[in-house]
Amino acid sequence: MGLELRQQLKLSQQLVMTPQLQQAIKLLQLSRLELLESVQQELLENPFLDEKEADDPQPEDTQSKESEEGDAQAELMRDADWENYIGEFSSSSKQSQVREAEIPEEGLSFEARLASKPSLHGHLNWQMRLSNFTDEELAVGDVVLGNLDDRGYLQADVQDLLALVESDPETVESVIQRIQRLDPVGVAARSPRECLKVQLEFFDYTDPILLDLVDQHLEDLEKRRYKPLARKFKISLDKLKKYIEVIQKLDPMPGASFSSTEPHYVSPDVFVYKYGDDFVIVLNEDGLPRLTLNSFYMDDIGNCTGKDKEYFQDKMRSAAWLLKSLYQRQRTLYKVMESIVRFQRDFFEQGVAKLKPLILKDVAEDINMHESTVSRITTSKYVSTPHGIFELKFFFNSALDLGDGTQVGSESVKALIKQLISGENPKKPLSDETIGEMLKAELDVNIARRTVAKYRSAMDIPSSSKRKQIL
Repeated sequence: MGLELRQQLKLSQQLVMTPQLQQAIKLLQLSRLELLESVQQELLENPFLDEKEADDPQPEDTQSKESEEGDAQAELMRDADWENYIGEFSSSSKQSQVREAEIPEEGLSFEARLASKPSLHGHLNWQMRLSNFTDEELAVGDVVLGNLDDRGYLQADVQDLLALVESDPETVESVIQRIQRLDPVGVAARSPRECLKVQLEFFDYTDPILLDLVDQHLEDLEKRRYKPLARKFKISLDKLKKYIEVIQKLDPMPGASFSSTEPHYVSPDVFVYKYGDDFVIVLNEDGLPRLTLNSFYMDDIGNCTGKDKEYFQDKMRSAAWLLKSLYQRQRTLYKVMESIVRFQRDFFEQGVAKLKPLILKDVAEDINMHESTVSRITTSKYVSTPHGIFELKFFFNSALDLGDGTQVGSESVKALIKQLISGENPKKPLSDETIGEMLKAELDVNIARRTVAKYRSAMDIPSSSKRKQIL
């Protein structure tokens, strides 16, 4: 067979993900803080982007009045001899006042006025240095502190510590026991049992029953096996409850209060307010810079040639596309929230118990967009409603069939389960099977016991045996 070259025309269509399209898709799924960081980065890199200043001009008469008052106050401060006026009651000397004037507090940064939160390692190390530890014990103590986790537990045994420091097992064990008596008491323990025993000893609890409960029966207490424990120690349930109250006052994680983790606060992307018989949607644009094209570079682009002109045109197109993408993002977010309010109006009126089943496809068809777009715009976005702050994905939940052929949302069932458990008798908590029967009677929904257990576990609610309380 011979080889030959041929020319052939072929027409085809394919989707090309341009950098601009990738940027627009990325902006959709960014959270509020991530969007702010991305916009600030673009402002630094693109000279064609500029931030609008807030237009807040003051009337001329107001400005002149404020300037006259400022001049009068400055003259008064300059002429008044406050030191002679106060006399011997002055709280500071003239020399110290001069030093304060040279280094005003207003000149300090905000970070310089804040005290750093002490770490567990630093807090214990400070106590060791103020105690009568020898140099060898301080070296061992530094190794011990370096092997503590966030809860304050020691994550190494004596042999592991000996491999890191030159000492003997007796000295290492002695240093560990001395550190366990520092503040917080029980730190550097190797197990919850040891941690609680150290605290009982430190606070001078000598009751043998209490010591035995901590040493041998923590698992029974965790699983609330109260009656067998009362029979074993030949005490009443009221007496056992007093022992449990003492144990509950102890701290099983002494190092947790020194954890460096800080709470994360949510800033809603959308606000939904009830106004009369309708709901008003307001996008939260507080803190987001108002972008515009820089007029100086726009006017000067015609005078550029060669590579400079090509660079300017590329940056101008990038800036214009960013403005368009940000507008499209806000518009899409508004349309999705508007559709959610239409589908979940009963929720906004009455609360979580009236949340209806909803899937991405329903909202996508309602606003004529693709499901992937709805999924991206609802990622890491929050809305403030009359019933609290929720993630947008909260409104999308599966359905359970009712006896009359209608459906109810799974989140509504979870809310009802939580309500039933909150109103139960602590001495006789509701079992999962009983909760299923109550749901069937109230909602006419057939729900299995394992489904109730799954929803209960998803809400971090323990089982009935662990919810049971004794008097």
